[in-house]
Amino acid sequence: MVDYFLDRKSISWMVTLLLGVGGMFAFLGLGQLEFPEFTLRSALVTTQYPGATPLEVEEEVTLPLEKAIQQMPGIDDITSVNSDGLSQITVQLKKTVREGELDQYWDILRRKINDAQPGLPPGVNTSIVNDDFGDVFGLLLTLRGDGYSLKDLGDHADLIQRELRLLEGVAKVSIGGRVDEQMIVSLDRDRMRALGISPEYLASLLNAQNTVGNAGHLRSEGLSLSVQPTGQLDSVQALEQLAVGSADSGIIRLSDLAEVRRVTNDSPALLYHSDGLPALTIGVSFAEGTNVVDVGESLNEALKRLEKQQPIGMTLNTVYNQPEVVEEAVSAFLMNLAQAVG
Repeated sequence: MVDYFLDRKSISWMVTLLLGVGGMFAFLGLGQLEFPEFTLRSALVTTQYPGATPLEVEEEVTLPLEKAIQQMPGIDDITSVNSDGLSQITVQLKKTVREGELDQYWDILRRKINDAQPGLPPGVNTSIVNDDFGDVFGLLLTLRGDGYSLKDLGDHADLIQRELRLLEGVAKVSIGGRVDEQMIVSLDRDRMRALGISPEYLASLLNAQNTVGNAGHLRSEGLSLSVQPTGQLDSVQALEQLAVGSADSGIIRLSDLAEVRRVTNDSPALLYHSDGLPALTIGVSFAEGTNVVDVGESLNEALKRLEKQQPIGMTLNTVYNQPEVVEEAVSAFLMNLAQAVG
């Protein structure tokens, strides 16, 4: 075989060229990441029990959930932390569980947790199962704007999130730093007593709002029209105008016996600032086995398009860009390889 190729140098060079070109294309098609992928076989089950002591949380929430979790296969270890009003259970699977089977096991865990919910005491919130510990942001952005509220930033961040999710190679886009808004209704007790309206009645009236219901159908000229009353309360003004009763002087509205305010959560879990201004973070996780350099080019093009829709005064900054880091590392490697071979 060796003599055959030595006697036919043209064929030898052709085979060498084909192997070289094929190897180059294979190299360029390899997945490129700054750090190797790793698999975490852990999940966190979080359950809130407002007002309960750590002992009550352990006995009434954690122990029943642990018994349910122990019934599933593949469990290696279960640890729990009980604090005031909060149960946290960490579930660790055995190393023999394959990476491709993890989603199936986490589905079993969620079913076990859901089946155990009816047996928990009244006042316990629905348990949350989190198995997204392995996500690593390959691109991290901050969105800030002078004169803009966090809600304004959140609306534009939602637009960015929707657009980036559509890109090939993007697995997940997360927004951090949101602060929930809430409506505060401060009641005038004296006014309510004078009108004969109780707080319980107001609570039931408010709970009945913003519900989706079917009020029937109307038929006209062969067409069937669905009637769906919304009753949406989407602003302070709409809530203030809610009719809560009637009197000789006319309709009693909520603003007649309460002060309505829209406020932000005064104890958010996370707060971000950029250059002294409130900000949101936008993290992009890449799909497994992807070439982050190619995905980075698609992200740059998408961000340039989105920049045209960005409100004046808002700024989108890059905190970390893994595609650039990987591209520089690969270029440096190829340069060193060429120098070594040459």
